[in-house]
Amino acid sequence: MSWRSLTNLKTAPVASRPQSSALEARGRRSRWSATAREGGAVAMATRAQPWPLCSAGSAGAVALATSGAASAEGLGRPGPLRDETLGVASVPSQWRGVQGIRGETKSCQTASIATAEACVQTQKHADAEVQTEAPVPAGVLPGSQHDSPRLAAFLRRVEAMVIRELSKNWHSHAFDGFEVNWTEQQQTVTCLHTLGYPPAQGQGLHVTSVSWNTTGSVVACAYGRLDDGDWSTLRSFVCAWNLDRRGLNPRQPSVVVEVPSAVMSLAFHPTQPSHIAGGLYSGEVLVWDMSRPEDPVLWRTGLTDDTHTDPVYQVVWLPERHHSHRFQVLSVAADGKVLLWQAVGAAQLQLTQGFALAVQQLPRNTQLRKPHRGETEVGATAVAFSSFDPSLFVLGTEGGFPLKCSLAAEEAALTRTPASVPLRAPAQFTFSPHGGPVYSVSCSPFHRNLFLSAGTDGHVHLYSLLQAQPLTSLQLSHKYLFAVRWSPVRPLVFAAASGQGAQGTLKRLRPLLWASYPPISLLEGDVQLFDLQKSSQKPTVLIKQTQDESPVYCLEFNRQQTQLLAAGDAKGTVKVWQLSTEFTEQGPRETEDLDQLAAEVAI
Repeated sequence: MSWRSLTNLKTAPVASRPQSSALEARGRRSRWSATAREGGAVAMATRAQPWPLCSAGSAGAVALATSGAASAEGLGRPGPLRDETLGVASVPSQWRGVQGIRGETKSCQTASIATAEACVQTQKHADAEVQTEAPVPAGVLPGSQHDSPRLAAFLRRVEAMVIRELSKNWHSHAFDGFEVNWTEQQQTVTCLHTLGYPPAQGQGLHVTSVSWNTTGSVVACAYGRLDDGDWSTLRSFVCAWNLDRRGLNPRQPSVVVEVPSAVMSLAFHPTQPSHIAGGLYSGEVLVWDMSRPEDPVLWRTGLTDDTHTDPVYQVVWLPERHHSHRFQVLSVAADGKVLLWQAVGAAQLQLTQGFALAVQQLPRNTQLRKPHRGETEVGATAVAFSSFDPSLFVLGTEGGFPLKCSLAAEEAALTRTPASVPLRAPAQFTFSPHGGPVYSVSCSPFHRNLFLSAGTDGHVHLYSLLQAQPLTSLQLSHKYLFAVRWSPVRPLVFAAASGQGAQGTLKRLRPLLWASYPPISLLEGDVQLFDLQKSSQKPTVLIKQTQDESPVYCLEFNRQQTQLLAAGDAKGTVKVWQLSTEFTEQGPRETEDLDQLAAEVAI
């Protein structure tokens, strides 16, 4: 019940109140409304109940009710209304307490903000000067410095003779085929780099093989031993240097791979610059990835019945027959086997083809040294493939005779060696032998029938595949020749590596063979460059690789940067030589001269 209703109820009998009483009543109602608003819930409860049931605790409400009752008793006499101050009744709120209990406190922290300050300052400065001679006026001609009458008389006197000689030269054929080369030639051969790995040199290891990668910027070498030594427990290394790297340290290779057995041969992959194959003294063949030195082994043959039982003297990458972009590894060893390996699965090389050399299956087209009693296998020491026929290859042997062989051979090999694939006999033709074991062979990249061989007799033989006898034989004093290579750019140029020969050097071969060859005392190791267009009997340039009696065991031309030649020696050093233009620029009619050399002797 509102205050307006309550007032009307109490003052109903008084019909005629003065105007001032009405104003006074409105003032009291305003004060009561303010008090009621402060009371909150109590005022609401009071309005909801009948008047006699007002809250006893509200003194102002009781007094008002009492006053109203007294006024009702006196008819026509309204009781006076008085202002009262009422108490405040409040009810405490439970909501804030409940919400406070449910509150959660959360916080987060961000990482510290890294700041960096950088500044750069550039300076561009250029000086240019030019100087010209004082111009000569166009109308001024220099004075004559000759006697015109006497010069005219001389020209009339020699005119007929000069015309006669010019006519003779015009009809001469003396200069047919001559091409003028205006390039300034460099007459010297210089050493660009002397590379080595001190830990390997400290063990007295030799550089047994060198190889250039497919880009021509990286040279790798194998460390091992070719003389006396306990090869079974010898730890060796494969090292590589990037010659294009800024700040090259010749005593610190870019990559070093430790190998538990002596490494006898190396060959970089033809298309993968970081993949390199190696043959070990233990007979195992491995392929390393030089781009991951922490775990470089990609594939390996392992030591199984298929593995070589003697040192692997050479490895070669060959394209697969039906997939030219995929390559296999061919290995040649002193056990007389030529094996072809293919990468399968994880870190495994699997034998796909095999060949074996047996004494009784060698072609008898030339006189050979009589084999030792009980000897049935022919040890292979070197291999070279034809640039014109991918199935044709030449083998160098411990017996000193080169062999013409083929991957397409089908005759079964007479061998008792167990293997997972049938072994075949590859030999098709036997060439006239050297006076000692053949250490190296090389097929010409410019002629399909020509190849070179070098051996311990100190000779380089130039053979044709069409006849047993050599076309020519070059005697390089009494030095052992350990390597020979054709130039990749000059048809009549090749290089040979030589050095001191001793009985210990021949111990890389089997004991029955090296005992047949006496030791020879020789000079220091060197690299000899031959140009058959200039001389067929003596080297054009003799490069001193070592200053003592250490032999040069290996060498390789760079096929990409053709002016570079790498050679490794018994001191554990690899020297990179820069060849002069004399050995890198093909001369006139050089290919024709090579064809003529092959044809004249083969008739």
